[in-house]
Amino acid sequence: MTSVVKTPWQELRELLLKTGTMAPDWARAGDAVPRRVFLPDLMWPFDNDLDIPVSKTADPEAWSRWADSNVPITTQWDDGHHTGTAPGEWRTSSSSTPSLVFSMFRDLSVFDGARVLEIGTGTGWCAGLLSARLGERNVVSVELDEAVADRAREALHAAGWHPEVVTGDGLLGWPNRAPYDRILVTAAVRDVPRAWIDQARPGAVIVMPWGTRYSYRDAVARLVVADDGTAGGRFTGPAGFMPLRSQRLDWPRHTDYIPGDNWPAGTRESVTRLAASSVVPENSYAAAVFVLGLLVPDCVHNHGRADDGTPVMWLYGLADRSWAAVYFYGVDGRSVSQVYQGGPRNLWDEVEAAHGWWVDRGRPGHEEFGLTVMADGQQRVWLGDPSNLVSRMTAGPGGTR
Repeated sequence: MTSVVKTPWQELRELLLKTGTMAPDWARAGDAVPRRVFLPDLMWPFDNDLDIPVSKTADPEAWSRWADSNVPITTQWDDGHHTGTAPGEWRTSSSSTPSLVFSMFRDLSVFDGARVLEIGTGTGWCAGLLSARLGERNVVSVELDEAVADRAREALHAAGWHPEVVTGDGLLGWPNRAPYDRILVTAAVRDVPRAWIDQARPGAVIVMPWGTRYSYRDAVARLVVADDGTAGGRFTGPAGFMPLRSQRLDWPRHTDYIPGDNWPAGTRESVTRLAASSVVPENSYAAAVFVLGLLVPDCVHNHGRADDGTPVMWLYGLADRSWAAVYFYGVDGRSVSQVYQGGPRNLWDEVEAAHGWWVDRGRPGHEEFGLTVMADGQQRVWLGDPSNLVSRMTAGPGGTR
């Protein structure tokens, strides 16, 4: 008996259906709209923390293998100013991991004839999938980058799909085709634009990656629009997306906080017994990082190693010149690690208190939190129930309160 050899896509589809990541009504759309059709000749799959340059011309077999893989693929660096095959500095357009794409489609809960607005066309693959599932007349996609939008239209037309692709600012939505039954956002959001809610019908669903400025480790929010102009719902799982361009972070300059080679006057020293793995987990999608961002606002962090190899975590305040540095000696068998802090806030004390808050509540995952966008634009994050709001930690030089 001859065995049937499955294609990489067929194997992935089978897995996504088996795990419930893909809703059955999306399988046919996945068959009709291959991801590979929307990928450029030169692309950068991301795997094992590496951006791998792959050229269809130079290595068609490798290109084909990566095109059908379950990994994110960068298709543009540095807003299109990048040249060469080496990775650029900032990822600015990509094709998302197929499992994440189809899980967001599952969260979208579409129905036949639903009118969908997509924010962030990217390669055009999602617009093609939506067209196959709902009909291209029911799909409009908005892309800020003119070159990216042009390439997406070309790829869509070559594949036989003609949804409306608008070159414009996705923050404004697209009122010409409103109201919408569903809105899909494929770039990370920090502040939800009022226009999206205003252009959605009551009962409409908005699915988007949402997070804080603390890190790029976000969560997918599934919001339902209410009659009173609010929108709310739970997070459905972790995600990592490039931010909307207008909501990008202007990363702080270290020298603005630590201007010389020595600790500034007034630096506060202390010790901590919290391990590096608690606040910089090996699994970067861990809920701990997401929760720290909820509880420690107006703060960013990064981590690296000192000259002697000691792991170091840096924290920078965005609203003032607060900063903190933690040297995690504990990983080398020592019982405590060294903390240095400066500025109006004790940022490390806030992080430590936030981690304790999370542990005390049983280390809740992304799915236990939710988001409500009020009619006035305020965003409220809650745990378990919309009435149980998550409050920020505050710690001045006098301690956490």
